[in-house]
Amino acid sequence: MLLNIADTTLPISDPILRYLVVILIVLLAPLLLNKLKIPHLIGLIIAGALIGPNGFGVLERDSSIVVSGTTGLLYIMFLAGLEIDLVEFKKNRWKSIGFGLYTFCIPMIIGTLGSFYILHFNLMTSVLLGSLISSHTLLAYPIASKLGITKDKSVNITVGGTMITDTLALLVLAAVVGMTKGEADTAFWIRMTVSILAFGLIVIFIFPVIGRWFFKTVSDKISQFIFVLVMVYLGAVLAELAGVEGIIGAFLAGLAMNRLIPHTSPLMNRVEFVGNALFIPFFLISVGMLIDFTVFIKSTGTLKVAAVLTLGVIAAKWLAAWATTKTFRMNKSQLQVIFGLSVAQAAATLAAVMVGYNIVIAEMPDGAPIRLLNEDVLNGSILVILITCTLASLVTQKGGSRLARETEAGKNDTDSTDQEGMNILIATNSIERTEQLVQLALNIKQNSATDQLFALNIINKQDAPDESDKTAKKILQIAVQTGASADIGITDIIRYDEIINGITGEVKANKITDLVLGYSTAPYSSDKSFRLINGILENDKITTYVFNPVQPLSTIKKHIVVIPPHAENESGFYYWLSSIWRLSKNCGGGVTFFGAARLKSIINALNETNPVNYTFREFTQWEDLLVLSREVLPNDLLTFVLSRKEALSYNPHMSRIFTYLDRYFRQNNFLLIYPSQTKAAPEDDFYTSDHHKVMDGTVDIQSLGKELEKLFRSNN
Repeated sequence: MLLNIADTTLPISDPILRYLVVILIVLLAPLLLNKLKIPHLIGLIIAGALIGPNGFGVLERDSSIVVSGTTGLLYIMFLAGLEIDLVEFKKNRWKSIGFGLYTFCIPMIIGTLGSFYILHFNLMTSVLLGSLISSHTLLAYPIASKLGITKDKSVNITVGGTMITDTLALLVLAAVVGMTKGEADTAFWIRMTVSILAFGLIVIFIFPVIGRWFFKTVSDKISQFIFVLVMVYLGAVLAELAGVEGIIGAFLAGLAMNRLIPHTSPLMNRVEFVGNALFIPFFLISVGMLIDFTVFIKSTGTLKVAAVLTLGVIAAKWLAAWATTKTFRMNKSQLQVIFGLSVAQAAATLAAVMVGYNIVIAEMPDGAPIRLLNEDVLNGSILVILITCTLASLVTQKGGSRLARETEAGKNDTDSTDQEGMNILIATNSIERTEQLVQLALNIKQNSATDQLFALNIINKQDAPDESDKTAKKILQIAVQTGASADIGITDIIRYDEIINGITGEVKANKITDLVLGYSTAPYSSDKSFRLINGILENDKITTYVFNPVQPLSTIKKHIVVIPPHAENESGFYYWLSSIWRLSKNCGGGVTFFGAARLKSIINALNETNPVNYTFREFTQWEDLLVLSREVLPNDLLTFVLSRKEALSYNPHMSRIFTYLDRYFRQNNFLLIYPSQTKAAPEDDFYTSDHHKVMDGTVDIQSLGKELEKLFRSNN
């Protein structure tokens, strides 16, 4: 059907023109409001009100807007679960429970009492209104994400508490509906409990298994993104089947997929891009379309309800945030962030209002229905949504900006030296393994603006020039595209040379700090790998990683790191250890360290500043490495920390590592790390003496944490 420009009737019915209007709003709202320093979330809601059926009537809030808006809401909750630091989440779980109870109970009490004594509703309606304001929507979460504070304790606690308070609020809604309909018997409660438990167990335990299998089996990037959307909707559907809102299912789906979608991966970049560019703006516009400003003029009852609920939710959510910060000793900026994230009313509020409005509890003599929630509540709640969403955006922007500055200032205090970034060289000659080698580099790199990545392919002079050039360009194109998908630039290099000379030449030319190599794909090629690596290891100023990827890094369940005795005495120890830490945090999964007993104190010290899920096991039997085969499962990554000859941690058994890997671990993921072995400068006493003090218990753990932070400053 052709677009008829002459047809100017409103609302617009042509699907192409409708979509153009929405996209223009999404494009222009941030551009216009950024100049006024107003969060664009507010602009999208106001724009929705202006173009909606209650404004100028440009667009209808039909099924297409509702579906896109619902997807945006689910996306917000999914991203909250996806971006949360699971180790911090586990560490702060009791704080999240505490905040969840604060932010549910305080609004519940204030809302119920206010509705009963001020608005004079009956007890059942008052309880429902109390649950209505006890829930909240993480509408301002994209602001926190953009400010880079999602790993802060305040955000972690708020996200965890959101799941608790929304679940409790929706359970109250289900209970009120059941009692109103006379269905709240023993069978009703048993059925609800069983269904919710079954839903939670399926999402938390079955979704990761399905996701790991899919990402290992399917490498197509479009299919992977569609799979993520399927899991979002599937989690939401299962939640609704269990009797709770779909937003709970989307959040749990995000938690379940958290370890399978690394924060530095191209897939994560696509997920965030599509959500922030399309789905979330559609949700904000669809919320704005619900606003009808005329009802506030026509009905004083609506204004009264709106005033009581608005004041109630603001006061209650602020008290909950204040109680949380006082209980867990957080600062003013964190108080503002918690309040800003938790004050917005949208998803669960709309659900409760619509359900209550549709329940008829009696009829007037003239046949008019008496509803559990009347029209004043329905229209007043829309004003509550507008005010609280606006307030949430402004407060989160202000508090989050201050918190980001404080966090950055804290990093600068612990990192007074201006450290140079990492220059990582990825030497690859395999089309099949290039993407995984790049993924390794992306996951060990710091988040420094001075980091540089290079992809190198060496063409041997004896090879056919035309065919080799084509293959080299294809390999480097894969490397560059993989980096670009994660918003990371990679410089591609083709060099005509012998392999060892070519790599060492580029290492010197580009001041490389880290070298990533692929383990030879030919079976039983230990001699070839040994000669190649030993030729490269003559440069002892770089850290070298030799990777054998059998499956994507995102599907790794556990990292097993084997450390030789005396490795902690070498200058490159903390450098490669921080890389392992970043790899673990970015890819998820726990870490099991095998090493000498005295290493445990150092690992504990690093874990104080940047916690991961780890265990430590004493191991010094390098003459019998076969015992490790019992520890390694198919989805694990086995990492050996090796050494150059004549270094402190070197032992003769390392020379047989290639034969050992070929015989017993060819089908496993493994990584060999050769740390830099440069001699420490006299002022670097931390490397040579402070770790001994740690083992003796004479060094303060916080002081050591500051030193470790210098090497690990960009991890968060």
